[in-house]
Amino acid sequence: MKRSIMLAATTVLAAAACSGREPATNGTAARTGPRTAFSGDSALGYVRTAMAFGFRIPGTEAHRLAGDWIVAQMRERADTVVVQEWTHTAADGGKLPMRNVLARYRPDLADRVLYLTHWDTRPRSDRAARPEDRTRPVPGANDGTSGVGLFLALGDVLRAAPPGVGVDLLFVDGEDYGDFDADTDVFIGSRYFVDNLPSADYRPRFGVLWDMIGDRDLQVYYEQNSLDGAPEVVARVWQAAADLGYGQYFVQQPRHTINDDHIPLLRKGLRVIDVIDFDYGPAGAGWHHTPEDTIDKISAASLQVMGDVAVTLVK
Repeated sequence: MKRSIMLAATTVLAAAACSGREPATNGTAARTGPRTAFSGDSALGYVRTAMAFGFRIPGTEAHRLAGDWIVAQMRERADTVVVQEWTHTAADGGKLPMRNVLARYRPDLADRVLYLTHWDTRPRSDRAARPEDRTRPVPGANDGTSGVGLFLALGDVLRAAPPGVGVDLLFVDGEDYGDFDADTDVFIGSRYFVDNLPSADYRPRFGVLWDMIGDRDLQVYYEQNSLDGAPEVVARVWQAAADLGYGQYFVQQPRHTINDDHIPLLRKGLRVIDVIDFDYGPAGAGWHHTPEDTIDKISAASLQVMGDVAVTLVK
């Protein structure tokens, strides 16, 4: 899905400089239950439902049905739902039907926050340990579905108690389809979105990409492209987590430089960062881009942490 470059320890000092004040919990918080109206259990239930459609590979029936379901679910929750549909021509000449879903709360407000996640799953397990498994599709419980569960449960909260700012929940398509090394047929939906913004003057106050956020062993480090591109948003998110008592899970230290859906938005001038737990699975044999990315690897407790932070940032 994304390629990461491990960072040298010397970059920690640079990260600390833009992280703001020390976290209130000093990184020792224990998970003691919800801090907001968000339900991690509901989020995990939505993940299960999304996965029941099957592999959400662009061009498949499972992909179409899951997209229809996301649209229907968000129409029940949001004030306005905008569906962007187009056909992407892949590097091999194939035609792929694509769909972004933008669920909007308080669409009348110019002051907005943008959240995004991808909803497609990868057609091949290129990081599988066994060569014979590398042509198998990725189930995508964490990578492609944890964010969907987060957004639907977040939609429940925002429907019950409208936020004081405008909120846009963007489900992007085609993030995980192609070749990350060659930069072909990846980030398809986010690239389309920046070329087709809701309005010419669309500039949310800040944005967060939520990706691979259900890992049952949750630890989210600073992502270096986010630090470089929007350090004030990194500081805002990590401080919100610390204030909630989640400093143990939001580590104030950089670890990876990741090409992900936030990059096209940053290049467009939008202040968007990546919240991602890229250390997914055992060291040296992780579950990312393998057939092992299954629902037993994620937890309602981790989704609760992420949901509480997401709600707090817009409340």
